[in-house]
Amino acid sequence: MISHRSLHPRLLVLALSITCFTAARAQVGVGAKPIEGAEVLLDGTRETLDAKWTYWTGPRFASALPIKWPIVADPVVPGASALQTDDPAAVGGEYGAADIVTKKAYRDFRLHIEFLVMKTGGNSGVYLQNRYEIQICDSDATKHGMGAVINETASPYFAYKGLGQWNAYDLQFRAARFKDGVLTEPARVTLYFNGIKVHANQVINQVWGGANSGIDGGNNGGKGITDTPGGLKLQCEGHDVRYRNAWIKELNLERPNTDFKR
Repeated sequence: MISHRSLHPRLLVLALSITCFTAARAQVGVGAKPIEGAEVLLDGTRETLDAKWTYWTGPRFASALPIKWPIVADPVVPGASALQTDDPAAVGGEYGAADIVTKKAYRDFRLHIEFLVMKTGGNSGVYLQNRYEIQICDSDATKHGMGAVINETASPYFAYKGLGQWNAYDLQFRAARFKDGVLTEPARVTLYFNGIKVHANQVINQVWGGANSGIDGGNNGGKGITDTPGGLKLQCEGHDVRYRNAWIKELNLERPNTDFKR
């Protein structure tokens, strides 16, 4: 090993820069490990699932605790495990019937989560604050396609690795802001999809999909956002989608800027 003391000052700066860049890159994309201060939400064990998650008992809820989503073998990594969105109550595409949500509610945060779609057309979704959906759907590049902020952005479908492959969302989210109970600033999100920045400080204007979509979905057509933190929700829609390696870190983003570097 070459000692830093033996390097020319310029070479030393370059070596340290490469080291820092590599470390930063390791924090996004498939396999990213929790950053300092992060809370692990999914690690492939039943213990963590039961400790951190519960069902969202919205207007269409039709399941019952304990959570029916099974821990199954990772289809890619031998000996590893993942969570499968398989609940009898959601057969036929009844989203909202058996969605799961973290027991803890969050305001501003940095999130990493990995997912794998097993079959053509497989559908689920990651809901920020149990409000705003980041789509998971083996479909197309529309505003309802993979990686779209539902109805707000087109899908960055080009970043999707395809069926049977692990994909990763890394995002930084800032909740809507209020003054005297009145909305003054909309929610915002920056999203990296498999290490590629696909949404930069994107404004999220409303909750889409009606009351079955989560908190505030039934308020004024989804535009009646309230000043209430919410959990991270995963959608069960009768499709075989797998999740693993999810972690979250609470933040306090004072300025309306969610941008961050990989």
